[in-house]
Amino acid sequence: MRYILNDLFLLRGWEKLPHALADRKTGRVRFLSPWEMEALQLCDGRIETSLPLIPRELRDLLPILEKNGIVRPAEAGETLGPEQEYRRYKARYIQMAHWSVTGRCNYRCRHCFMSAPDAKCGELSHEQIMKTVQELSDCGVMKVSLTGGEPLLRKDFLEIVDALIERDIRITQIYSNGALVREPLLKALDERGIHPEFNMSYDGVGWHDWLRGVPGAEEAVDTAFRLCRDMGFPTGAEMCLHRNNKHLLRETVLHLAELGCRHLKTGTISNEGEWKKHGGGLDLEADELFELYFAYLPQYYKDGMPLDLHLGGFFSASPREPQRYDIPFMRSPCDPTKTCLCHSARNVLYISPDGRALPCMLLSGMEIEKQFPLISELGLARCLTDPFYLRFIDTRLSEFLALHPECRACRYKSRCYGGCRAIAMSDSGENDWMAIDETCCRFFRGGYADRVIAFMRELHPEIQGPDGFEERAPGTDADE
Repeated sequence: MRYILNDLFLLRGWEKLPHALADRKTGRVRFLSPWEMEALQLCDGRIETSLPLIPRELRDLLPILEKNGIVRPAEAGETLGPEQEYRRYKARYIQMAHWSVTGRCNYRCRHCFMSAPDAKCGELSHEQIMKTVQELSDCGVMKVSLTGGEPLLRKDFLEIVDALIERDIRITQIYSNGALVREPLLKALDERGIHPEFNMSYDGVGWHDWLRGVPGAEEAVDTAFRLCRDMGFPTGAEMCLHRNNKHLLRETVLHLAELGCRHLKTGTISNEGEWKKHGGGLDLEADELFELYFAYLPQYYKDGMPLDLHLGGFFSASPREPQRYDIPFMRSPCDPTKTCLCHSARNVLYISPDGRALPCMLLSGMEIEKQFPLISELGLARCLTDPFYLRFIDTRLSEFLALHPECRACRYKSRCYGGCRAIAMSDSGENDWMAIDETCCRFFRGGYADRVIAFMRELHPEIQGPDGFEERAPGTDADE
């Protein structure tokens, strides 16, 4: 019997993670044991796998791989394509890149952290953009999301799309304000066989224009949502909450669901960039935000869970899994010596408009941003192992706890991980990634985790929440 790898899959490897199976359609990567990789490398259409010299353990794996749809019997003369053969990248593994292809924007948002109306961050030339696409490919990055500024302002946007498609890099999302999401663009993407999600900002029914700084912005994004719905493109939304629109959360969720939006993520506004000029007195304090979220929970379930919902770090749930909910602030219990402060930054890369490799988009506009390396100077592979970059993503929870006695004494220390590094720096006004995220701290010490769990148990006893969290009555001391 001769087997061959199904067309959907690629054999890949990275530094320190040399054995992997990649799905070229979804961009998902499954890491394998050396034994599994050896079995898959037999599936090239040339090797007779029934030969006695092939270990029985490997031969026994092949029918299982066939049953799972990974390999199939090869036709006579059929051989594995060169793009599917094993390739090991000389780079650290990155699951996904979030890429600001421009710093320009056609709106004047009052809260833009990169001051896009003035093109403060600029953008790369066409040649530099294409070189960056190749860098992503050479490092084995298989998924990207495209953002800005407003990414659709680039005249070469479809050329960027084509270059990514050509290299089997899947475009998962396009972040846009919606003004340029029009039928010709969607048709062009459909003709290329891709339907990325359009994630569009929506800042409250009746208040969207105010935050976006352009009359008609709300009408334009409503039209964009409907167009995507009608042409088969998935959509998501992000809502920035402030004192002027906080009362509109329920109405906005229902309106977005009516427009076909499948998920909404809410959050407060980072006190960076334009918001320092225009947001005075409108920021929501942590307790005010959490009480707003808590008050909305019964409304969300009363309305039938209209869409997937992510209320900052406070709560998330999906109508696709109505028996589950999660508290994003709450991490899995951990060993502090082995746990990194920011897990996602190890696997996700942000590329700034000027081509800088950053662990997180929220670092844009901060003083610390300029300490991270430029891809044009080092190349992406070297950027991912740059000492400053690695120091940021590899710092362990144990080091953070050693600096903060109050955190060491807290019963939540292995559930909050010190919170978000970028938010901690922004809120503290310091260029110190070891600062405490006071918002996350307030969530736990203020008893909100206990309150959410207790409320959900009373509202829907059958719904499963975060595991391994000891419930404590609201208002009790959070310290050990």
